[in-house]
Amino acid sequence: MKESTVMEESLNITEPRTISIFGYELIREILLPEILGKETPEILYWAGKRLARMYPLADFDQVIDFFNRASWGQLEIKKETKHEIEIELSSQLIVSKVKSKAEYFFQLEAGFLAQQIELQKGVVAEAFEHPVKKSNKVQFTVKWDIKDTIK
Repeated sequence: MKESTVMEESLNITEPRTISIFGYELIREILLPEILGKETPEILYWAGKRLARMYPLADFDQVIDFFNRASWGQLEIKKETKHEIEIELSSQLIVSKVKSKAEYFFQLEAGFLAQQIELQKGVVAEAFEHPVKKSNKVQFTVKWDIKDTIK
């Protein structure tokens, strides 16, 4: 069975599942930084881009669905221009991460968003995260140059 077929089947799972906040935070906030060390932000960003290349999505609605199914949270487009898009992520899992002083907890998601936009628009894209402590949300800005096309 092809890898993409496996993902398509797994994305079609409709039964509700729960995720342990403790388990999620144990891996994301303790184990990964312990293993990856000071390179954690860069590696997580790269890993997010790699995941997006493994599971390319046709449009932003599919990206929203992917985030929901991955238990990464709910995405909402706040603003879009011809050179950038502002996206807001909200989730119960975000609360503790936004309030902490960690600067790289959303690099996986940022890399994933950057690569999906790059694949969908056909231009090189880069994402930046902006945790908003007062609202317990994270804002991402994905920017691209329409002249910098991917080959």
